[in-house]
Amino acid sequence: MGQFFFKECIIERPPYIRFNLDTKNSGRHLSIEQLVTLIKDQILSDHHFKGCRLPPVRALAHQLGLSKNTIQTAYDELRAQGLVESRDRSGFFVTRGEKPRLFDNPINVPALEFKKISYDEFIRFKDHDAINLSSVFIDPRILPKDKLTACFRSVLKSPGIPEFHDHQGMPALRKKIAARLKNRGIEVDMDHIILTSGSQQALDLVTRALASKVVGTEDPSYHLGKYLLEMNGMKTFGLPIDPFIGIDANIWQKRLAEHRPGLVYLTTSFQNPNGYSYSSLEISSIVNWAKEFNFGILEDDWGAEMLSYSEFKPGLRAMGGSNVLYMNSFTKKVLPSLRLGYIAANEKTIGPLMMAKRVSTIAVPGIIEAALFEFLDRGYYDAHLKYVQKELDIRYQYCLSLLREQMPEEVKWTTPGGGPVLWLELPKRVNLDQLLVKLKAQGVLIQLSKNAFFSEPHSHGFKIGYAFLSKAEMEIAVEKVAQEIRKLMS
Repeated sequence: MGQFFFKECIIERPPYIRFNLDTKNSGRHLSIEQLVTLIKDQILSDHHFKGCRLPPVRALAHQLGLSKNTIQTAYDELRAQGLVESRDRSGFFVTRGEKPRLFDNPINVPALEFKKISYDEFIRFKDHDAINLSSVFIDPRILPKDKLTACFRSVLKSPGIPEFHDHQGMPALRKKIAARLKNRGIEVDMDHIILTSGSQQALDLVTRALASKVVGTEDPSYHLGKYLLEMNGMKTFGLPIDPFIGIDANIWQKRLAEHRPGLVYLTTSFQNPNGYSYSSLEISSIVNWAKEFNFGILEDDWGAEMLSYSEFKPGLRAMGGSNVLYMNSFTKKVLPSLRLGYIAANEKTIGPLMMAKRVSTIAVPGIIEAALFEFLDRGYYDAHLKYVQKELDIRYQYCLSLLREQMPEEVKWTTPGGGPVLWLELPKRVNLDQLLVKLKAQGVLIQLSKNAFFSEPHSHGFKIGYAFLSKAEMEIAVEKVAQEIRKLMS
């Protein structure tokens, strides 16, 4: 699984390894035997898992929509087979290891080379008045608008509002962000953090300053990110992901060897559009390929905090070291219109990225930075995360129950366990364009994500944004989708 970089003193428990349990699962209930087989196959697939902690019972039960007793029984069977062991008050661990791995030696992936700065316009989109079943946003009705408003009022009343902007971003906020990252095992200095207008600008800064013009990214990709790369003159190529299987190592290695990118841009958790999160084994493979094929990495971690039972799951920056650029955003978790994110660089890359920001937007509005600092400093953000995670859990489980009750047998879906979306995969004989038109006529919008693929889509379906809808809206939308799918299948 590779090596992660974080200090032992700030971790109460060792991180747990992430399994891909959608490999042979259509989204319906797994039996104990199936679950044991899936976990066993992945434990035995890599010797690095020895001594590592398994997902907590309640976290895995939540992800798969199963009872804790089912997960416990599966773990007990694995223990009976000698594959795992339990440790008092610590959980279950893969046997034949010594102490849990704390991954304290990062793999030093190659640093990035940068080019001269250029400028491009932002991509705009419109909202729609209908039940939007494919939105990646969180329902605005559960966002902390009142508390955020109080923070803005406090800032505006303060006599100490600075007259001039800080190009890099408010120092107190950067310090707060650096401390939060360190608590998640990501070592970073506040002087290497740049505040941005959401994560979109963070991606823009990197591609503006990047010397290499060859960039690899997921296929399907975050479509606005794909557009941005192309607008900035990048030669892009896709690295295919199947949301049920994950990545095909042979295809990835072949394409990386063929294209020799300067940068690979990846979303670690809950990728848009298919909601996929990389397994620990896949993250280990990616950082090793970076070393082998000499490319840098940009990690988009926008969805990491949209996961209940949140414990740190080390990603590309943690495993690959400080040469991995890391970006995140508060936008979707707090308020879409807030548009505030950040990028974590290092000593070598901070200079070119700062120049890219200065020539493009100069600075993020200081009042927005100050209000967000107030929001974090008062403890509102952590309290809000707990609330929104609980609310998303309810919607996620309800969405799973609706799909299991109403979808035809040939339809399958993923079980991401967090984030705002899951992927619904339909039989090939269902015409997606016809489905879109029929649903739109009934007031239900879906997004087909064809523009997210680099060529002919290898997935045949669309994303369901359960985080955006109330139970009532979700029930109406899923029922109409199921009805139309049955008609098109027949």
